[in-house]
Amino acid sequence: MPNEIRPIRAEDTDALVNIWLEASRISHHFLGVERLLLQAEQVRDIYLKQAENWVIIHDGKPAGFIGLVGQFIGGLFIDPHIQGKGFGRQLLDHALGLKKSLELEVYALNTQAHNFYLRNGFVEIARLAEDDEGLPFTVIHMRRDS
Repeated sequence: MPNEIRPIRAEDTDALVNIWLEASRISHHFLGVERLLLQAEQVRDIYLKQAENWVIIHDGKPAGFIGLVGQFIGGLFIDPHIQGKGFGRQLLDHALGLKKSLELEVYALNTQAHNFYLRNGFVEIARLAEDDEGLPFTVIHMRRDS
């Protein structure tokens, strides 16, 4: 049975920032803790307020979220303790139902996420040698149409 997916609420903020930080410490470890802590502030103060965020609920609390800017996935993060249970796929399916076509960028070093998107029908359309902050980490641009 699918879990509830709903728009973000103000009271979700702390839980979602914590999910983002825990997941990023694993998947984006190469960025370093200091940069991740700075980015966590940006997630809280900018991205959760500006993006169209959808939250998936498990056992009565947020288990993860997807942030959309138009048809672009700004982020998809699931609590690391419950990854692999279909929550990410449910959020992708929800976003595809809304947008019909999705694009994203994923770090090449984040092989778990890259493989997740490949398994879910995304195709690589470009590779960039630097991320959006100009750091020397290859980023893969991917797209999926419904």
